[in-house]
Amino acid sequence: MAVLPLLGDEEANAEALAVFNDIREKRGTDYVNNFWRALAHDPAQLRSVWESIQTVMAPGALDPLVKELIYVAVSTANGCGYCVHSHTASAKAKGMTPQMHAELLAVIAMASRTNALATALGVPVDDRFDSTRGE
Repeated sequence: MAVLPLLGDEEANAEALAVFNDIREKRGTDYVNNFWRALAHDPAQLRSVWESIQTVMAPGALDPLVKELIYVAVSTANGCGYCVHSHTASAKAKGMTPQMHAELLAVIAMASRTNALATALGVPVDDRFDSTRGE
């Protein structure tokens, strides 16, 4: 259950509605998902997050599918079910296959396990892996 009601176009103020319309235009759809509708209670934050996500998720040195896979992994680690679902759908739309999804989940599980073990054991970072040392 949402903490705040999701704002429809009728309830959103003009600034939020302008962002909704930009989302529709840039995504080529008439659908504005629940995340944006929840953020519409704070139109300045809505606009800021929308602008940032367009920049971060745009093609660059990492291709868009890789960015979606990273988003799924981080969302899993952070326990954000909404983001896991929405970015898994986006990754599928960008070409993620069932085999890729299975491998992604295996990597997430392996990283979670080894992270927990290294943390619990207090394993010091090897000098050769320490990125704070100049080499």
